[in-house]
Amino acid sequence: MTPTPARASAAARSLLRRTRCFAAANRIRPTARAFSGASNPQDRTENIGSVKPGDDELDISIVGGGMVGLAVACALSNMPLTKHLRVAIIDSNPALKSRAYLKKDGIPDSRVSTVTPATISFFRDIGAWEHIQQQRHAFFGKMQVWDYTGLGYTRYNARDVCKEYLGCVVENKVLCNSLLLRLQEQNEDIEKMIYPTRLVSLAFPSKSRQGAAGMKSPSTEADPTSHTSEKLRRSNLVKLDLSDGQTLYSKLVVGADGSKSNVRQTAGIKTSGWNYPQSAIICTVEHIAENDCAWQRFLPSGPIALLPIGGNFSNIVWTMSPEEASRHKSTSTEDFVKSVNHALDFGYGPHPNSSSLDRYMERLFSGIGDTAASTKECFEVPPKAIRLISERMAFPLSLMHSHDYVSKGLALVGDAAHTVHPLAGQGVNLGFGDAAALANVISEGVSVGADIGDLSLLSRYEKDRKAANVAMAAVLDGFQKMYSVDFGPLNVLRAAAFHGAQYISPLKKNIISYAMGHRKSPLFS
Repeated sequence: MTPTPARASAAARSLLRRTRCFAAANRIRPTARAFSGASNPQDRTENIGSVKPGDDELDISIVGGGMVGLAVACALSNMPLTKHLRVAIIDSNPALKSRAYLKKDGIPDSRVSTVTPATISFFRDIGAWEHIQQQRHAFFGKMQVWDYTGLGYTRYNARDVCKEYLGCVVENKVLCNSLLLRLQEQNEDIEKMIYPTRLVSLAFPSKSRQGAAGMKSPSTEADPTSHTSEKLRRSNLVKLDLSDGQTLYSKLVVGADGSKSNVRQTAGIKTSGWNYPQSAIICTVEHIAENDCAWQRFLPSGPIALLPIGGNFSNIVWTMSPEEASRHKSTSTEDFVKSVNHALDFGYGPHPNSSSLDRYMERLFSGIGDTAASTKECFEVPPKAIRLISERMAFPLSLMHSHDYVSKGLALVGDAAHTVHPLAGQGVNLGFGDAAALANVISEGVSVGADIGDLSLLSRYEKDRKAANVAMAAVLDGFQKMYSVDFGPLNVLRAAAFHGAQYISPLKKNIISYAMGHRKSPLFS
């Protein structure tokens, strides 16, 4: 929710060119026979390890039981046309066995996500938000963004767009837990849906779009004693070999297994992107009083964000060089807290002060549209951290985008398809957008009797999501590059961007709506 530069970086534009949508805009042709995947989940056997003939054949296999993979499963289980599809979640993470409310009075985990109003609406639609409400979460209605030069700042307020909040900070384990609880409500025996194992290999039907070299068609692997009809049916399915010795056959495989996706690599889907010369430290700190605002300050080595997580706690996301990250991670807790307060206060430069330029710009743009409430808000100093209450974790940052999101019998979602810089907290929201879009496309396919693994159907999902994801990646990459250079003329341009976002009310409202997930562009449209 930061001021948007007029142009993204040249590298970001290159990414846009390299990841253009190749999917054909073909119409979905109804198949000659009725869709056969709408079987009742009660038909599944009690023991997955010793399946009856046909029980190893699924409609959808979701590889990856993280937030986005679980969201896809929840969305499918919630729709009338897809709730009876045979869906498997393949993930060896033991956390998938935990389905109890997490205590609100415990120490917050440092791995959190800032979910947008668009994501919250999606969670409400699939019935998972009520479970989040029973656990810790923190809405925020205000945000302040500034940089170390002291030349400008921008305040955002939910009232600017007539909303109650800008977003909500939720621990990742709360998001996963809430989706699991909802899945448990939707399915009589969720244990039969979750395969606590790992994917070893994939074999796609012949003539698949990815054309991975050396892959065998499932038909060549079939048991010679099997019936001809079974061999023919399985020859059109994706074969999944699992680490516990099981073999599954699926009409559609959903790769939700993260940025190092085994599914994507096995399918031979290429990516574009680069590593940033930065790492991010995340942790949880405590204040004397409750924090109800999201804060972000751009420093010479990267931004530092202070996000409310409920009570007197806040989450820190601090971007810096890998060398600085290593040093800050190993320093004493007292020295680290001092460094955090230094970075959020006078460190590296002065506070922004109101000047004659601010008053001039406020008068100049006061007559353009309805004046946003936050244009008259003054700069505030963030609350001091008094204690570090979690471990400090550091991870490298990168940008990655898959050239293709889909192929025959395959769809990628979330970090398996794209990763972005975390400076605006948009990564997981893009993933949840993928989950909602893919579930809708599958439902549309079922409604006309289409093969849910058909490329012309899945291309609708790619067309819907790729443009939005590439645009957000380009904007965030532009920010990263714009605020990583300490150069006089560029500092002036950044100050102009802050002032424009603060005092041009229509621009401010568009930026807020874009960051909330309600618009496709942060600029005027």
